Amino acid sequence: MAVSGQAQPMRVRKRQPGPEWQGLLYIAPAMLLVIMFFVLPVIFTGWMSLHNWPLMGAQRWIGFNNYVRMFHDTRFMSALNFTAYYTVIVTIVIFALAFPLALFVERERAFVSTYRTIIFLPVVVGLASASLLWVWLANVDSGFIGPALKALGLVDRPPNLLATFDSAFLTIIVMVVWKIAGFTMIILLTGLQAIPADLTEAAVVDGASWWQRFRYITLPLMRRTIALALIISVTGSILAFDQFYIMTAGGPQNRMISVVYYIFNQSFVSFNLGYGAALSIALLAILVVISIAQLWLLRVGEERS
Repeated sequence: MAVSGQAQPMRVRKRQPGPEWQGLLYIAPAMLLVIMFFVLPVIFTGWMSLHNWPLMGAQRWIGFNNYVRMFHDTRFMSALNFTAYYTVIVTIVIFALAFPLALFVERERAFVSTYRTIIFLPVVVGLASASLLWVWLANVDSGFIGPALKALGLVDRPPNLLATFDSAFLTIIVMVVWKIAGFTMIILLTGLQAIPADLTEAAVVDGASWWQRFRYITLPLMRRTIALALIISVTGSILAFDQFYIMTAGGPQNRMISVVYYIFNQSFVSFNLGYGAALSIALLAILVVISIAQLWLLRVGEERS
């Protein structure tokens, strides 16, 4: 037996790797991909934006001159205004259509799976392919929309829908809503299905009307889902390029040039790579600010409720 008070030998336990290190090992491949394909390109783009960077020849350091230049670039400001206008219009229209569709297909009824499939089908079509399809549909000679309008007696002769700003803008809005509304509907549908049925049933028992259930149960519980769908819709609209490049080539009268389209022209048409990089960094900053503002409004709304 050991003598009382005698010092016992200390056993040094080997420290096992903590859970946090194991988690880092699991996400290391994804972190590596993010660093390679997002962080490093953003850093390099920021470096390019501080130079006069022609396609051929030596680069020259000019500091923040490219950023100063963009504030005096009226065409860039025009592209910003048009992009903001397009984003507001298309986002409102998408939500105005997607939310009722989500409410419609959320209830169990006959052929509801078929309805969901039909509404979602345009989402699987690429945006470039959809733009080419609608160019053909809007063609004044061989398209479908013009002859259909004439057959219905709405016009005397098939119109050229892409010839004027108003008709071309409306055509693009219809195409984008047809293409994207199904995706937004699916996001909203997941939020609707996550609402506990007990709450709705209790409200029905208490005599709440449909509008009261929608106002005080559905909308508050779908706040996060709506915020997610809104961020995705706003970000995608600000980054719009394919439909304007393919369907109108920025026309008529260069009135449909989005921010991304203008960055494309500066970088790969005029070969002002440094200035294009500065515009890209500015657009990234705008997207970050908008996303932070939307998340902040979401948090404030939750605190008040």
